[in-house]
Amino acid sequence: MATEGFTTCLWFDGQAEEAARFYTSIFKDGRIGRIARYTEAGPGEPGSVVTVEFEINGQRFVALNGGPEFTFNESVSFQIHCADQAEVDYYWERLTEDGGQESQCGWVKDKFGVSWQVVPDGLIELVHDPDPEKAARATRAMLSMSKLDIDAVRQAHAGE
Repeated sequence: MATEGFTTCLWFDGQAEEAARFYTSIFKDGRIGRIARYTEAGPGEPGSVVTVEFEINGQRFVALNGGPEFTFNESVSFQIHCADQAEVDYYWERLTEDGGQESQCGWVKDKFGVSWQVVPDGLIELVHDPDPEKAARATRAMLSMSKLDIDAVRQAHAGE
């Protein structure tokens, strides 16, 4: 194989370049790569974008203007592991802007319909604590939230 790892292809209906620019603006290390355009050979309008290669958080993506046949749903999502509550707040705010939708338990759908899980550091350890009572309290707290508040989950875990 020529390269290591995987490249995730995201299918858009004419919004590939806009989406790639949106995502690369959110992540500090985001960058746009090659942009391929249709030629006279078609099948799209000559000069219009076919694909945009981009990278965020070290993950390679290709945004494809494939048409209206397929849309995103929650069966595939991307997890953003956040170091602290400030990062959770930042990603939550950016991904919900301009029509993004909040869901529950840290899930959000951005304005293009792509689902994300915004996960604070330490959450998994709290909800999977070997002490079943602590784990249950943390899980109940998490399930009651849209955007996750790690301090509130910690307090519930501790029984406060």
